[in-house]
Amino acid sequence: MESADTAVRPSPPTFAATRVLVADVEQPAPRLSELEERYGHAWVVIRRADRPRSLIEVDLGKDGAASREQFAAAFERFRTADDVIGGIPAVAEELLPSLSVVIPTVAKRLDELAVCLASIDKSDVSRVEVVVVDNRPTVPSPDPLPELVGRFRGARIVRQSFPGIAAARNAGVAAAQGEIVVFTDDDAQVDPVWLRAIASRFALHPEESAVTGLVLPSELETPAQMWFERYYGGFAAERAFEPLSYGLARPEASAWGRATVVGRDDAGHEVRRFAVYGAGACGAGCNMAFRRRALPGDAPFDTALGTGTPALGGEDLAAIIGLLWRGGRLGFEPAALVYHQHRREYGALRSQMKAYGSGFTAMLTGLIARDPAHALGLGSQLPRALTRIGASTVMRLRGIRPDQDDIVRPEEPLVDDVVDGDEPDRGYPAELARDELVGLLRGPLLYGRSRWAARGMIRRPGAGQHGTGRVPSPDPGDPEHVLRPDGGRPGPGAPGQGDSP
Repeated sequence: MESADTAVRPSPPTFAATRVLVADVEQPAPRLSELEERYGHAWVVIRRADRPRSLIEVDLGKDGAASREQFAAAFERFRTADDVIGGIPAVAEELLPSLSVVIPTVAKRLDELAVCLASIDKSDVSRVEVVVVDNRPTVPSPDPLPELVGRFRGARIVRQSFPGIAAARNAGVAAAQGEIVVFTDDDAQVDPVWLRAIASRFALHPEESAVTGLVLPSELETPAQMWFERYYGGFAAERAFEPLSYGLARPEASAWGRATVVGRDDAGHEVRRFAVYGAGACGAGCNMAFRRRALPGDAPFDTALGTGTPALGGEDLAAIIGLLWRGGRLGFEPAALVYHQHRREYGALRSQMKAYGSGFTAMLTGLIARDPAHALGLGSQLPRALTRIGASTVMRLRGIRPDQDDIVRPEEPLVDDVVDGDEPDRGYPAELARDELVGLLRGPLLYGRSRWAARGMIRRPGAGQHGTGRVPSPDPGDPEHVLRPDGGRPGPGAPGQGDSP
């Protein structure tokens, strides 16, 4: 039988690559005709004053004239519309919090890591450091990673050999010197205003303990990349294009009654409502930030979850759920824009779907293991959740993405998305739903294996921390664990100062 890793599915006969681009209304509209030779469609993010306002899908084919005309009209409407939302608020530099950007890596995709670091380097925020967490079990000789990281200002390396992205994130938190710890992935590329948007949100909303942003695909060149968007919705089940604030509907309630999250816009109007366990709608691990003081203990991320463990995922969602469950608030800022490199091959996509399924139920298992009160929270949501999961699974097995029912939609939206009308391309293979379902069923068992494996590694001689059985954390003052690219210790002072090679 062919495995998911080696499976090859032929491209659908009507598939055509899609170009993803950002169009600022302060600039002339993009000339989409220049894309027609290579691309069949375009996803155009219309942005005004550095804030994305809508994602418009345009048909570039010979029958797409009406679609292109609709896009031109939409672009003009946004260009001339009253600026209700406004741009990123101007905040004096001295009022912005200091930032530490944490990037876990196993150094298998150094070209993508270089692109990620270069995009961060374009930020105009002054008080920022970049902490690259080397999560390889062993370091090769010669090692190309220090030379690569050394090209970029304020960047340094933290070594964490304990496997898994959660352990790497914890190491980054322990080494971070900034007031805000920002996370992204080594296969992501950030927008130039990403860090300023995050810092400004924290400065203007002291009641919020975390901030997430918009995630878009960096490319849609293969069927697998488009299927990930069509089936899973990318990194957000329903992309939002206005700032939102999330918190529990009843933070004072008992565990049974507090498991509902409400999202509100800047005017206080309710925009969406969902179970706290569906907080993946709030954001993703490649674009999230926390106040340092809001991250609990010395291991805020569950080391039995995430890439690099048997559980395969869920550590970022568990951290977001934990913050909301404790009564914290999370802000969503669409101007904090990140582009993610989706899997290009179909076999890798299938493996990803299994990992997402197992990571989700492993995450639920881990939440209960760490705080049994979540059993009551899950119990209160179970009837509705089973109904929704059952209905959505049936639709996805038919190759149809279910609608989201947690969105409070305005009666008269400013503009509707322009769709291409190419229905054959809008479906996806039903086996992706089966892969995710298999993962969902295996998640609790895999969490148990992951927890057992973690304990076994910690018990090995030298693997623990002073005999405590905890995952070892780097010592910011120990050059064996925290290195500047030139091999020296990080200098004192604010992040970004004294750290450059």
